[in-house]
Amino acid sequence: MSANVNTIDAKMLQKMFLAGAKNLEAKKEWINELNVFPVPDGDTGTNMTLTILAAAKEISAIENPTMESLAKGIKSGSLRGARGNSGVILSQLFRGFTKEIAQFDELNTIDLANAMQRATETAYKAVMKPKEGTILTVAKGAADKAREIAPYVEDMADFMAQVIEYADEVLAKTPDMLPVLKQAGVVDSGGQGLMQVLKGAYDAFMGKEIDLTIEGAKVHSEGRTVSAPSTEDFDITFGYCTEFIIMLEKEYTMDTELEFKAYLESIGDSIVVVSDDEIVKVHVHTNDPGLAIQRALTYGSLTNMKIDNMREEHQEKVIKEAEKQAALAQESTKEATKPEEPRKEVGFISVAAGEGLSEIFKGLGVDYIIEGGQTMNPSTEDMLEAISHVNADNVFILPNNSNIILAAQQAKYLVEDKNIFVVPSKTVPQGITAVINMSYDAIPEENLDIMTEAMKAVKTGQITYAVRNTMIDDVEIKENDIMGLGDKTILAVGQDIADTAYETVVKMANEDSELISIYYGSDITEDDAQALCERIEKEYPDCDVELQYGGQPIYYYILSVE
Repeated sequence: MSANVNTIDAKMLQKMFLAGAKNLEAKKEWINELNVFPVPDGDTGTNMTLTILAAAKEISAIENPTMESLAKGIKSGSLRGARGNSGVILSQLFRGFTKEIAQFDELNTIDLANAMQRATETAYKAVMKPKEGTILTVAKGAADKAREIAPYVEDMADFMAQVIEYADEVLAKTPDMLPVLKQAGVVDSGGQGLMQVLKGAYDAFMGKEIDLTIEGAKVHSEGRTVSAPSTEDFDITFGYCTEFIIMLEKEYTMDTELEFKAYLESIGDSIVVVSDDEIVKVHVHTNDPGLAIQRALTYGSLTNMKIDNMREEHQEKVIKEAEKQAALAQESTKEATKPEEPRKEVGFISVAAGEGLSEIFKGLGVDYIIEGGQTMNPSTEDMLEAISHVNADNVFILPNNSNIILAAQQAKYLVEDKNIFVVPSKTVPQGITAVINMSYDAIPEENLDIMTEAMKAVKTGQITYAVRNTMIDDVEIKENDIMGLGDKTILAVGQDIADTAYETVVKMANEDSELISIYYGSDITEDDAQALCERIEKEYPDCDVELQYGGQPIYYYILSVE
């Protein structure tokens, strides 16, 4: 990027957005590991990545983008693809940002600052109780810095560098705002995810060579979005995706790199060569990987070598796609021939992972189960799809996870032909209690209050394992320890699943407790679950103790005390 560039046009913004998405995708596992609770479902990085990729797929193949077409694609894709709290907040940042930019042909620093300000305001409004020390704080810091310097800094590269530097400083301070971050020794994961988007965008603006290919991207033609080309018609010119890293052992100058790239272009395409003082990362599609490797060996030794046969992968995709389309066609035929049932007054949607839990909710009258939960947060699009399948005037959604509630609420505002009520259930036991307390004599608004109030009497415990060492509430946790997670904190830590589950129940139960429910997961045998049940029955003879198969992954037991 040449010096003193004062504006960003639509083509550059498209490139920057895609680069931000790719950079976040590359760092998602690292961001997942920043989650405070060391549970195996830490998913901030994954959720933010899936959210931004949904938008990236919308805009990646727009051949002649305008700010308006980019704004529309980014907003639509991210709102519908949003997953988890961090993903929903990211989609709201994009929503505010795109509202501001759609009116321009090019953006200067003041326009960009105004868009960032509007992005932050939109995201804060979307969260009922905004918490500082999170992605919101980092976004606000970046927006405030942008507004401060925009009147005095016209050069876009300088402007973005200063904003990113300050936003990084704000991110570094998030542990001082949230004690739980400080004790765990991490910065906010959502804030770090946002920084990776900004840094990827900045790299693209500065001319860094980045692979901007978005898998599953839509193809745009004459302003209309159409399906991607049929996999059967797709011709793969170069069959081997070849990647490796060169550990430099000889002088490697800019001229050397240009010569190397020219050689790669003579034997393939989709070339990405990124270098620093010691290593060169190489990606090329070619019909003869050996030629690329032989030339690379003249510069040094190779590591992280990976060669994939894309034609073979393509054939597998063709077969899978054909099977999928056949199944969809069969399902559509069934749906079309099935007589339409009369529209109900009230319907229910529940999120659950595990066949046992799904059957429990169905038995309680839930119309539609969205597969998901702690290990897989469904998107707003998934919520909309579920709503379309429930033929009712009033539809209640049970997210059963605090990280799914925002996506459900976002779906609510996108539906016009039905009344949507999001029950703020944060756990499966809360969701079960909510459905049981549903009153068909009350109007929907009253029922929402009834169910929300009933959930307050439920205490939940979840038994899983730690994926890393950490310290939470002065409790030292080591990798592979068994943890009992309560509604607000960790209740027990041990090495034995049954002992930790028992200790968790002891921490939740008291003299007023009447019912203890045990839902055992896919990794627990019925005999082991029965033994735990009997142990708890012996400790609490005045309580009803119920044992049910949940079949949930990752969580050995889900426990509730009422």
